[in-house]
Amino acid sequence: MDKSPEMWCIVVLPLLAWVYAEPTMYGEIVSPNYPQAYPNEVDKSWDIEVPEGYGIHLYFTHLDVELSENCAYDSVQIMSGGIEEGKLCGQRTSKSPNSPVVEEFHISNNKLQVIFRSDFSNEERFTGFAAYYTAVDINECTDFADAPCSHFCNNYIGGYFCSCPPEYFLHEDKRNCGVNCSGDVFTTLTGEITSANYPNPYPENSRCDYQILLEEGFQVVVTLRREDFDVEPADSEGHCPDSLIFVAGNQHFGPYCGNGFPGPLTIETNSNTLNVIFQTDSTEQKKGWKFRYHGDPIPCPKEVTANSFWEPEKAKYVFRDVVKITCLDGFEIVQGSASSTSVYSTCQSNGKWSNSKLRCQPVDCGSPEPIRNGKFEEPEDTLFGSVIRYTCEEKYYYMEIKGSEEYRCAGNGSWVNELLGTELPKCVPVCGVPTEPLMVKQKIFGGFIANIESFPWQVFFSSPWAGGALIDEYWVLTAAHVVEGNRDPIMYVGSSSVLTSVLVNAQMLTAERVFIHPGWKVLDASETRKNFDNDIALVRLREPVKMGPTVSPICLPGRSSEYNPSEGTLGLISGWGRTERKDRVIKLRGAKLPVAPLEKCREMKGVNPRIDVNSFIFTDNMICAGGEKGVDSCKGDSGGAFALQVPNETSPKFYVAGLVSWGTQCGTYGIYTRVKNYIDWIKQTMLENSAPSVD
Repeated sequence: MDKSPEMWCIVVLPLLAWVYAEPTMYGEIVSPNYPQAYPNEVDKSWDIEVPEGYGIHLYFTHLDVELSENCAYDSVQIMSGGIEEGKLCGQRTSKSPNSPVVEEFHISNNKLQVIFRSDFSNEERFTGFAAYYTAVDINECTDFADAPCSHFCNNYIGGYFCSCPPEYFLHEDKRNCGVNCSGDVFTTLTGEITSANYPNPYPENSRCDYQILLEEGFQVVVTLRREDFDVEPADSEGHCPDSLIFVAGNQHFGPYCGNGFPGPLTIETNSNTLNVIFQTDSTEQKKGWKFRYHGDPIPCPKEVTANSFWEPEKAKYVFRDVVKITCLDGFEIVQGSASSTSVYSTCQSNGKWSNSKLRCQPVDCGSPEPIRNGKFEEPEDTLFGSVIRYTCEEKYYYMEIKGSEEYRCAGNGSWVNELLGTELPKCVPVCGVPTEPLMVKQKIFGGFIANIESFPWQVFFSSPWAGGALIDEYWVLTAAHVVEGNRDPIMYVGSSSVLTSVLVNAQMLTAERVFIHPGWKVLDASETRKNFDNDIALVRLREPVKMGPTVSPICLPGRSSEYNPSEGTLGLISGWGRTERKDRVIKLRGAKLPVAPLEKCREMKGVNPRIDVNSFIFTDNMICAGGEKGVDSCKGDSGGAFALQVPNETSPKFYVAGLVSWGTQCGTYGIYTRVKNYIDWIKQTMLENSAPSVD
């Protein structure tokens, strides 16, 4: 704000000077005291200005100034544009009797300065000078060495104007003419551009601007022939007075001049825009130039991306080309949370591929799924080709399918086994192998107290008091007469004692469903059962049984004849049933019994003489075993397994040959349901009612 007044002064003062120095058409100048003698020590100047477009005619009618060499003492000096037009002293007289003019000057400028000086003493009396000036018209078209117009000059009083030939226009400087050769924009993919008037001489004093503007994704390629180029050649210093220049972004090609194109005949610009500039001066003109151009699709580099291949395979890829990048087996492209094995990439207008940052990386199968009753070794990584190995909890479980242990991370991102594919391996319980095999070799009268580790398949039914055989982690096999009155039995495994306080620590089994053999005959409560044919049932458990040293299943019999026990073959029984002294026991008891002919059981007489044993039904679905007095199964042992050694096995391994069914008198011979005859029904029932998590 403090500087504002100063700024206004700067602006206003020139305005006042301009007003004061208004040009005039004529005027008079006389020396001081004229026509009397001028004083000593004078130094005075007059600034004369006439309107623009005029010259000045300055003439003197009187001149009486002290004469000296080079007018060193007193003088009248005429200056114009910094040049001295004349310097006068002495006396002048008119050369013509008809004119009073003693000296005159014709100035082509519209401004001049007259300066009068006198020294410190004049020995004589000098009267000075009288002079007049008038504004006179000048012919700007002819009076100057340099022509003011490039083509046609037109003089008028007080000025001049320039004009141009047809097809030319006057530039803003109002002096030079040019042609209308700028502003053309070429957008087609191919074309030809020539200089103005080609092949006739191009215009002088012109600047022609052309632009080639192609769609993004194409580069401008210029092609020329040497014979199509003739431009005024360079001067001695190598400068082109007339020149052709190509400009593409930061790239400049040229300037070019001369006869025959001096540059490369093919110019690749790497740009979709090219500016063409042709500039000429006022001197020599030639025929000019001609060139062709075309749009070349921008190339995209053929990139080598690891673990992938491109389709289609080409030597060169250009703008708008599309390739399918497919990962090799075991590799994938991950985009956010999604993954794929291929991606499409397009050559873009900037010469780069879309999706260029995507890479094929090894498939990650992730952490393997756990399996029940087994585990896997933690791999170093979970990428394609990695291998894991499942193992089961040994001694109690084994792989259901041999060779299903090893899984490999496959190309589809899944863990795959050669046999099972993506299906997980299954650890199934080891059957028929007790933790503490029974070592008693002789028959024992009345049986013996046993540990559950010797009969780990033994199941205790609390109501009714009975037994069963564990044959799978989800299935219990028992006699039909045990469960026909209780379809929701409570069972326990893993305990030698069935005291309530002890059973708290045992595994309690809950029935989900009971399946009684369809051949089992259902009786009224008032009837006495004499037909125990098909005395077999299956209990489907709600939860799987966890195997261990006190719990494991017994094997099912095979279908071969080796599983038809011969007379005298020793089998094992166990349970908490009636003994000679007690109706039931708390501690598990076991015994060894021989297989006997079925006739032995037919011949036995019951405790009740009124019951005729011959009225009971005997079938091939029954096994007779026992014979030693006091060694037998009895009430409370029903449903328990009659276990025999698996044929051709050297180590102790047992299968369930029979189930405790009935007998006429405890401690003699007993009837056992022949399990082998029901294998098809057992397996079919288990298959049709297995949980998805199991199978």
